Amino acid sequence: MDPDVRPPLASYEALAKMIDHSLLRPELSDEQVLEGCRVARQYNVASVTVRPSDVDAVLRWLEGSGVPVGSVAGFPHGSTTTAAKLYEARDLLRRGAREIDMVLNIGKLISRQFQYVEMELAQMAEACHDAGAILKVIFENAYLTDELKIVACKIATHTGCDFVKTSTGFAPTGATLEDLRLMRAHSGPNVRVKAAGGVRTLERAIEVYQAGCDRFGATATIAILEDWKARLAKENS
Repeated sequence: MDPDVRPPLASYEALAKMIDHSLLRPELSDEQVLEGCRVARQYNVASVTVRPSDVDAVLRWLEGSGVPVGSVAGFPHGSTTTAAKLYEARDLLRRGAREIDMVLNIGKLISRQFQYVEMELAQMAEACHDAGAILKVIFENAYLTDELKIVACKIATHTGCDFVKTSTGFAPTGATLEDLRLMRAHSGPNVRVKAAGGVRTLERAIEVYQAGCDRFGATATIAILEDWKARLAKENS
């Protein structure tokens, strides 16, 4: 078998545990966030990613579900100060969030202030790991050259980040297969890859998995996983 070809997904959990069910849109009501939590619980996904102000309520709603609660820092533009990002992350971790998706400072990366980016990621990774949580670093690839994406992968690896992530879902473009392959190729073995933006069908979910992705953000969780259950049932009939 080609070492670059991943084994096919073979169980419901294999795909469900790739999904971070996303509840980040600014216009969501409390009722819509609660309904999203019901979906996350029912479909037993990898995590639910919510707006910072929703973390307390979501932790109550998901208590006992086994679905971790994640939230965001420096979102969606990445341009807040490192101190502000650290405060935001530590506040979320203290409340009980177990995963933090943080946007790196896009402008500093583009300005080739790599030491700034490295120091920020190192401090954020330490804060998350001290709390037993994981850090996913969002690059926002729509604004970056391939060279800068590779630099960001190397910095994320060096600083001990847990995931590199393509995008926020709020930029002009989201995850591409080319970017996922590039990020997988240039990140260390202990760094996983997350896709965000544009994974709305089962076929696309399988494509991003084959491109090296271990997690993806989704709002179309029900459609993806119902199609997956139907496919597994047909294959096993």
